[in-house]
Amino acid sequence: MDCLGTTFAALSDPTRRAMVERLSRGPASVHGLAAPFALSQQMISKHIACLVRARIVIKTKRGRESVCTLRPEAIKTVSDWAISYRQFWEESFDKLDAVVKQMKKEEVGDDRKHG
Repeated sequence: MDCLGTTFAALSDPTRRAMVERLSRGPASVHGLAAPFALSQQMISKHIACLVRARIVIKTKRGRESVCTLRPEAIKTVSDWAISYRQFWEESFDKLDAVVKQMKKEEVGDDRKHG
């Protein structure tokens, strides 16, 4: 099973990303997670189940209430993957910056010739 793919699939939905963002501030009850959304309890449960299957969230029972907790190591996997591309993007932006500077330099030269 592709753990990173499962994580990205779970995070592809804006509702689930909002839930993860909320859980980044600490555990929350299922009711608390559902509050900001105009969704049925069944849809909320499906979103939470997806996050649990992706191992992003742990859901535990506390008495009659279910509480969700973020597993930061799941998000770290995504972060580690993205960081691996950092050098590529930095080099690409440096090249783009050089091209833009060269274009501006040429533009100034053209303005002087025609001005």
